Amino acid sequence: MEEKAEKITVSETVTRDKLAVSAGSGSVEVYATPMVIALMEKAASELAEKFIAEDYTTVGTAVSIEHIAATAEGVEVSAEAELISHNGRSFEFYVTAYDNAGIIAKGTHSRFAVNAEKFLSKAKARAEQ
Repeated sequence: MEEKAEKITVSETVTRDKLAVSAGSGSVEVYATPMVIALMEKAASELAEKFIAEDYTTVGTAVSIEHIAATAEGVEVSAEAELISHNGRSFEFYVTAYDNAGIIAKGTHSRFAVNAEKFLSKAKARAEQ
């Protein structure tokens, strides 16, 4: 197994469409947990791209996140993904998200490399069943 100390950070501003009340994940006007996870996945996906062939992409296979602090609309948030293991087509990340006041979420995320064309073809075939 190959161990990496690779990291990447991505950021976004919490906009109205990213609030729990807008995303359908709650009734409060704060950054929605699914949006926190999406930003964390974006960071992990971008980092994994450095290790795969051009005709491949990665797909998320597992997420274990603790959302520990609320973030209001208009605040910039960042997510960092650290590659903690890479074994063939399998990737494991430690992910954190934070705003100007500190950490808002943390956990782990798994991704798997797939041939993009074949993967999409299989998904379309499932839709026809």
